[in-house]
Amino acid sequence: MNNHAVQKQVEKLTGIKVNFITPPIGQEADAFTLMISSGDLPDIIIEPGRYPGGLEAGVNDGAYLDLTDLMEKNAPNYTQWRNSDETRRKTTVTDEGRLLGFYGIAPYSEWTWFGMLIKQEALDKTGLAVPNTIDEWHTFLTKAKEVGYKAPLNYGSTYGQIFTGIINGAYGVWDWTFLDGNGKVAWGPAQPKAKEYLATMQQWNKEGLLNPDWATADFNQRMASAISGDTAVMMDSPDTMWSYWKEQSGIDFVGALNPVLNTGDKSATTYKNFKRTGTEAAITTQADNVEAAMAWLDFSYSKKGWEMINFGEYGTVHLIDDSGMPYYPENSYIYKDPEGQPVSTTLWKYRMHTWPNIRDEHHANPLITAKGSYSGEIRKYWTENMDTSMAVPPLTFTKEEASREAELGNQLSTLRGEYFAKIIMGELPVDAYDKFLKEAQSMGLDEFLSIHQAALDRYNKR
Repeated sequence: MNNHAVQKQVEKLTGIKVNFITPPIGQEADAFTLMISSGDLPDIIIEPGRYPGGLEAGVNDGAYLDLTDLMEKNAPNYTQWRNSDETRRKTTVTDEGRLLGFYGIAPYSEWTWFGMLIKQEALDKTGLAVPNTIDEWHTFLTKAKEVGYKAPLNYGSTYGQIFTGIINGAYGVWDWTFLDGNGKVAWGPAQPKAKEYLATMQQWNKEGLLNPDWATADFNQRMASAISGDTAVMMDSPDTMWSYWKEQSGIDFVGALNPVLNTGDKSATTYKNFKRTGTEAAITTQADNVEAAMAWLDFSYSKKGWEMINFGEYGTVHLIDDSGMPYYPENSYIYKDPEGQPVSTTLWKYRMHTWPNIRDEHHANPLITAKGSYSGEIRKYWTENMDTSMAVPPLTFTKEEASREAELGNQLSTLRGEYFAKIIMGELPVDAYDKFLKEAQSMGLDEFLSIHQAALDRYNKR
């Protein structure tokens, strides 16, 4: 990060020198815990929500500063942007009206980024249309296996969505919390059709329709499988798959809406972008120059900051069109990296893909804007044709709630992971779900939901 082209430009324009302290890849969580426990904090922390109990707990415990009284004076760009839209305002303030950090925000609700993607060649070989219902998906995957795809559905995910809100969503068995028909918080794994969902996935797994390593495969293993002749369908981002499938391997693909149970049902997802995106930053209580730290962060929300953070360096990475909009020319380093790196790497190398800033994803994500890319079209199609009414907005918990919510959430997540994986793999019968539900309830599921409901009620009153 200290050698990142964008950050060198930010330093030059702001006159503020920043030294990045970057933990080893894969050791971020441990490094964060050690840093907090040591009591020796840097001036600014990116992703401060790693703090036990979240950002607000970090402020309450004296690790981070409450910036409420300082924000308007020292961060005018951020203040103007977050106040220019009611959704951005609500998602960047606490229930008590405090401003605790700089959040990544968007000019719009970003398109859904994750879903079902089918190789065009698989549709051609099977002679079938893009499936919609669960039964149609079973027919398609079965046919795909018959024509040579050994494990047609790549089911696992390194995004923490191993059970995904995609197939299980057809049954109303969402991954985690969601809003029910009355606008109340409910828990997806405890919904009535969970056994029906698990029975379906157990059958699909038994029939060899899923990749056998779905529960353990990492990103590189999944991508290796994706470009092989074994896989017909990926659950992933069309941005990522445009890079790995189309750009690098010449494989065309299409997007399918999340499956539904019955013909005529509305496809749905619990993903919704509430105009808060990217990541966030907090200033610690050990910062020597709070004004400088705030000014450095605030630059990202200025017009020049928006341009540089999103589009990278002028000339080598982006140019400006006649309307004043930045764009990547075909010879941009984004697409023609001197070191030969693919776009999936250069989008991080020459710009900031996720940061506390105004993230202009639809115009600045080079995987969307690349010549010939249809990634954005798929994401827009998903967003405009799926119901998101069950999506829970970003909530904040009180100090007392936070520790208990984290404790219960970890226990419930582990319980769900173990039972659902074993049932789908056939190591437990589907009826083992009944024991799972009883254990979840005795573990404190009702208390867990009451904590989330209280937080939602406060959010709605902001």
